[in-house]
Amino acid sequence: MTMRFRTWLAAALAPLALALAACGQSQQPAAPPPPTVTVAKPVQRSLTDLDEYVGRFVAIESVEIRARVSGYLDQVHFRDGQMVKQGDLLFTIDKRPFENTLAQARGTLAQAKANLAFTEADVERARQLVRERTISEQAFDQRTQAFRSAQASVQANEALVRQAQLDVEFTELRAPVAGRIGDRRVSPGNLVAGGSVASTTLLATIVSLDPIRFEFTMDEASYLRYERLSQSSKEVTGREGGVKVGLRLLDEKAYDRSGAMDFVDNVIDRSSGTIRGRAVFSNPTGVLTPGMFGRIRVPGSAPYNAVLVPDAAIGTEQVRKFVLVVGADNVASAKYVTLGGMTEDNLRIIKGGLGPEDRVVVNGLMRVRPGQKVTPQEQGTAPSAEGQQAKG
Repeated sequence: MTMRFRTWLAAALAPLALALAACGQSQQPAAPPPPTVTVAKPVQRSLTDLDEYVGRFVAIESVEIRARVSGYLDQVHFRDGQMVKQGDLLFTIDKRPFENTLAQARGTLAQAKANLAFTEADVERARQLVRERTISEQAFDQRTQAFRSAQASVQANEALVRQAQLDVEFTELRAPVAGRIGDRRVSPGNLVAGGSVASTTLLATIVSLDPIRFEFTMDEASYLRYERLSQSSKEVTGREGGVKVGLRLLDEKAYDRSGAMDFVDNVIDRSSGTIRGRAVFSNPTGVLTPGMFGRIRVPGSAPYNAVLVPDAAIGTEQVRKFVLVVGADNVASAKYVTLGGMTEDNLRIIKGGLGPEDRVVVNGLMRVRPGQKVTPQEQGTAPSAEGQQAKG
């Protein structure tokens, strides 16, 4: 190959080499733009922390119906399980033996009154005779003693009449309280043992329903927290009554039933380390029944200003929780936070580590890493709501 041909070939291939080089440079990938994320400032609300406990309903008044006198049961005047009012007639015991006893007591009383009238007249005659020296002082004293014995006899027989009248009244057993009565334990015709001893016959039970109490137990740590708040004039336990609480039944989702705390026990149970609390609820429909389970929410803190973010904005790094915030230079950075409970609208309470002016990444968290530049899109915060409550 001659020198002239080589020179011509090099000159011909030079433009082709430049074109290929330019083509290779144009295929190199360009740097991606910063990821777009949605940022928003935390929501600020006045909240009260709520503690939840499981407990049971108990009747304010629970009475066992037992007879005060013994006899054969004559009639039952109620249907098993019905609602009764105070004073309603429930059972009747055969009255005839007690009416006979009453009649006998009245007869004995009449006899004692007749004897009293005779001895009183005898004493008046003796008083005149003793002044005339017709009878001795001893005879007068004897007649006076007889008069006094007759007075005592009348008083004793009057008491027997009153007791007999009570026994007749006791043959009718009436409802001492209003509420729902259980089933009859004894059928008519059976002998009922009465009196005040432990062997008396149980006839039925009555429990009051409206209002009704709800009892639950709290741990010692919670009790101490409540007491500390109470000493700082922030009543949350309701030892003195009046603190509002919410309740739901097992088949309910919302704590729509409203009541009030009315009692906290004075001792902590040694075996369980818990203390008993109690609240009162109205029960006009009678749905709440003694022994039924429920869940109660009681205030666990004084009202405070809380910072909240959507729960999706929370990231996890091993055991620590963080949120990504975007600074003025649009660079994301991590802030480790202390979490609280959830609100009813599914916002997470931030107890510490986040300020109200921080711009938090609420959407696109998985596309960003700390130190990376982002393209933020502002989102308005949710409207503030006073008096919201936080689930513990």
